[in-house]
Amino acid sequence: MKFMFRLFFKTVRFVLGPILLLWEQLNPPKGVERTPEAQQIVDRKCQALALYQFKTCPFCMKVRRAIHQHSLNIELRDAQHDEQNRADLLQGGGQIKVPCLRITDAQGHSEWLYESDMIIQYLHQRFD
Repeated sequence: MKFMFRLFFKTVRFVLGPILLLWEQLNPPKGVERTPEAQQIVDRKCQALALYQFKTCPFCMKVRRAIHQHSLNIELRDAQHDEQNRADLLQGGGQIKVPCLRITDAQGHSEWLYESDMIIQYLHQRFD
């Protein structure tokens, strides 16, 4: 029975994944417009952030939309197909669950923030 559930959800993901990605590409949100100097400051702050994600995960898409709405240049790391990113996520965050935002402070310590709503709330607080 477990095999049937997995097969069903893999099939749904296989069919809906490309449709969702196409929709994301065709309907990007309008980003915040900043002066070049202000955008450089935001870009420097974003260097300490990395989003671990699966490309077709709806919760990851939700976070990517928020990233685009705030015009943020956050590094996106594929934790589904890239074994190194997957291992980093497991070792640093403790679980392979996406989306996960890695926040590195000035001393090099990392905080791993899970849950799309919490990530979006963090982005709103830090970049609004």
